[in-house]
Amino acid sequence: MSKTPVTVIKGDGIGPDIVNATLRVLDCLDTGLDYQEVVVGQAALDAGESEVMPESALKSIEKTGLVLKGPVTTPSGKGYRSVNVAMRKHFDLYANVRPTLSMPGTQSRYNNLDIITVRENTGGMYSGQGQKVSEDGNRAEALSVITRSECERIIRFAFEMARARGRRKVTLAHKANIMKSTSGLFLEVGRQISEEYDDIEHDEVIVDACAMKLVMHPERFDVIVTTNLFGDILSDLCAGLIGGLGLAPGANIGESCAMFEAVHGSAPDIAGKGIANPTSVILAAALMLEHVGQVENANRLRRAVRSVVAEHDRVTPDLGGNATTERFTDAVIERLG
Repeated sequence: MSKTPVTVIKGDGIGPDIVNATLRVLDCLDTGLDYQEVVVGQAALDAGESEVMPESALKSIEKTGLVLKGPVTTPSGKGYRSVNVAMRKHFDLYANVRPTLSMPGTQSRYNNLDIITVRENTGGMYSGQGQKVSEDGNRAEALSVITRSECERIIRFAFEMARARGRRKVTLAHKANIMKSTSGLFLEVGRQISEEYDDIEHDEVIVDACAMKLVMHPERFDVIVTTNLFGDILSDLCAGLIGGLGLAPGANIGESCAMFEAVHGSAPDIAGKGIANPTSVILAAALMLEHVGQVENANRLRRAVRSVVAEHDRVTPDLGGNATTERFTDAVIERLG
């Protein structure tokens, strides 16, 4: 098997622990991956870099077009701007895909969920445009900007993904009743594109009602497509339905680059304690393997993780156990053997 280069960003906080665990697991599969490690964010500053997105990291990603990434800290309020958002915009990773699949053995309210949230990743409230605070500190502004082309490509991506995966329905989540310009455009484009996919059921729901229905009747949802801010919120809500962010992987897809990552934060409160759950990054690695055509390896990885959690075999404290990150990883590796 020819080598497949992949840029590895371990991140900060618990990032190095859970990414190292994932690399151990990947090394047990015949993946042919060639890891190229770079640093961004706080880890880059700590390493003596002058920028949170060093040129060496950008060049590596441009060359490989494939990224496996741990959590990267974003300071709240003040400090440097989100590296995650900057990377998505720089490489035009316009589609954020967040699958949430129930896992036996977890402490969750539902056990039969299989929902994919597809989020527009570059525009909307996260576009970074027009952010300013008045000199007296009493007024703050930010612009939400979305274009027809952004709406078209994310909605078409959702329908094409649904068709490729044999999904039954795509739900457009919006706020067009109030945000008649931005959400109105998104809904208009969604209705037009849905007519091209008569093999897939289409419905639309106002985002606040969507949040309520996800809690009350989540089994009614299949694929949800929405704008940036709404997608960020709804995908976290979906993760909560299956046991938390520690069980939810994420993918950021563009035309020439794809980044697969843990969707949770860097958890500085447990960093260095060796008890972090690596499931999110391991499942993100499974998405990455699927992306490069290694479907069987991806499925083997998922089966191994699900078996460990279902049997409560050496699981970490967040899953109700007392095992370390290393012992959890050992349990996964044993099942791959």
